[in-house]
Amino acid sequence: MTSIHIQSKSLPSTVPVARTDASRRALLVCGVGSSLLYAAMLVFIPMLWDGYSSAEQAVSELSAIDTPTRTVWVPLGIVYTVLVTAFGFGVWGAARGNRALRVVGGLLVAYGVIGLGWPPMHQREVLAAGGGTLTDTLHIVWTIVTVLLMLLAIGFSVAAFGGRFRWYSIASLVILLVFGSLPWMYATGIEANTPTPWIGVWQRICIATYLLWVVVLALVLLRRRAPVRLTTAAMDTRRSTQFSLREMLIIRRQRRVIAQNQRTS
Repeated sequence: MTSIHIQSKSLPSTVPVARTDASRRALLVCGVGSSLLYAAMLVFIPMLWDGYSSAEQAVSELSAIDTPTRTVWVPLGIVYTVLVTAFGFGVWGAARGNRALRVVGGLLVAYGVIGLGWPPMHQREVLAAGGGTLTDTLHIVWTIVTVLLMLLAIGFSVAAFGGRFRWYSIASLVILLVFGSLPWMYATGIEANTPTPWIGVWQRICIATYLLWVVVLALVLLRRRAPVRLTTAAMDTRRSTQFSLREMLIIRRQRRVIAQNQRTS
């Protein structure tokens, strides 16, 4: 009896593909981490400054020149911007041909990079005494650019997704536009060192809305399943294995035919 040996070939390792997907997921997790970090900064850092009011003072005053909280806020702020930038690259990598989502990733990267060089403002007392400098003007410019990047990122996510996340992004935009316009009414009060009631509340509503949007976006992308991708070598091996299986089936059929012929003869 003739023995037939079929050489089995193992599929090439998919470790490189798995590592790429794991790296992308790690970058997306940075988005969740960035929001949690910034939320903690808003809660705990004001406790280090006696007399600071989270309801009546702006968030930017926590990093103002010569404030007791600046030395804590700035290093953590750098960590936050690095996490946001990493998240932006993760969103970019998760786009998979979705141009609008790729734009979202690019805007988030720009948002993070710009945040690394944020110019500080002076304290209210200094501004009221006429001690404002170029850094105060640049601080306002950075604020406008940052808010614009946030709005654009959420806006392009409306085009990138459908279903519930699209409506959630639209609702986030409405909240940011409504409550984001209120703090500007008190801009002159900061410079004149006059009371600015609720300015901190309006700002924190906007910040919380954006931080939550980042978390939801990260979770939506993390829940996506990575597509099955085969390298050329893997596809060739699969075809070879399929061909070997066909050969085996043909040979078995031939054996059956021969055995039946031998019985009838």
